[in-house]
Amino acid sequence: MTIGIETHDVTKIYGTVPAIRDVNLAVAWGDSCTVFGPNGSGKSTLIRLLSSLTNTTSGHIKINNLDLAKNGYQLRRSVGVVTHQTFLYGGLTGYENLQFYGRMFSVSSLKDRIGTLVENLGIGNQIHHKVRALSQGMQKRISIARALLHDPSILLLDEPEASLDLQAQEILDAKLLEHRNNQGITIMTTHDLNRGLALGGQIVILAKGRIVYQEYSGNLDLHRFSETYDRAIGPA
Repeated sequence: MTIGIETHDVTKIYGTVPAIRDVNLAVAWGDSCTVFGPNGSGKSTLIRLLSSLTNTTSGHIKINNLDLAKNGYQLRRSVGVVTHQTFLYGGLTGYENLQFYGRMFSVSSLKDRIGTLVENLGIGNQIHHKVRALSQGMQKRISIARALLHDPSILLLDEPEASLDLQAQEILDAKLLEHRNNQGITIMTTHDLNRGLALGGQIVILAKGRIVYQEYSGNLDLHRFSETYDRAIGPA
């Protein structure tokens, strides 16, 4: 398998507080990685680092064997990101937001691409409403459409199920499986042990900014992994 994303001794410190410490991770094309951990474990920081939304304090990240710090502009075009912040403009409609991002990424046949994603993600006519007037769940669906719009080879998702109803979660999971089958990479954080295991691929547990457990989901079942998770994160 060809490695698509690598982190080497990555550390991120905010002030004097280390959010991520000495993280080493490798994810191959056609694989996925689900990152578990309690609040404050460094999950969101890891996604922000991989998406170049923030810089490492030390260590380095490579995507397709290119250093992210030196090739950020080039590499961002191959990455789709879903974070707690939607990156949508509230005063624009959902459609206008997707138009804006599509033009920024020079998406070909943009109208058709938007139409396909709107249909696939069950957004419907609400795409023509101003984003600030939409529910959090619908805003999240549009932010997922924004992340998928330019057909990125890498998806980075920070608790994407937040604010999504069950139907939307099922739609998202189908898109993630399709992405993996197309030899893309997905790295996702979640609190949902069952869902994370079901999506397959690598399983990582973060605790206090460090990777304390790594395994492939095919070797795990929910009951034993739940016990492993509780032991790995330690007392609150």
